Amino acid sequence: MPKEEVNDLVKFLLPYPDKVKAAALWLREFVWDLYPDTNELIYDNYNAVAFGWSPTDKAGDVFCSIAVCSDHVNFGFNRGVDIEDPARMLLGDGNQYRYLRIRDKEDFPEWYMKELLEAAYQNSLSRMKPVKNQVKGTTIVKSISPVKKRPGVKD
Repeated sequence: MPKEEVNDLVKFLLPYPDKVKAAALWLREFVWDLYPDTNELIYDNYNAVAFGWSPTDKAGDVFCSIAVCSDHVNFGFNRGVDIEDPARMLLGDGNQYRYLRIRDKEDFPEWYMKELLEAAYQNSLSRMKPVKNQVKGTTIVKSISPVKKRPGVKD
């Protein structure tokens, strides 16, 4: 399914506030415009909707991702510890993942993120194992959790 077919993603995002959906979809377009030959992998998980971009169809090759939360979006790098962040904008103190918390478009430093995205993309390519039948420029729904915790829905 190509990037223009957003029906599944839009359906997964329905419970989220409009401002959060708008930020997530804007960020999605931002990455797709820069990396049209990569693949978008979508996960409709228990706690959040997450989607990321990979040069392959494998989650291990994802170089950046978006996690949709109840009042913001995390725009992150799966191997963020491997890329330089001279402005020290990225959050996170885990072993690998680094991210920015985005509430709206104005929170997103496009020029800086383009630099970090390219570094993360190159890092992903350097770590990739050879792929026989490489998929390019498509959206793939990887998982749908049957039980979900979403904004405005009581357990």
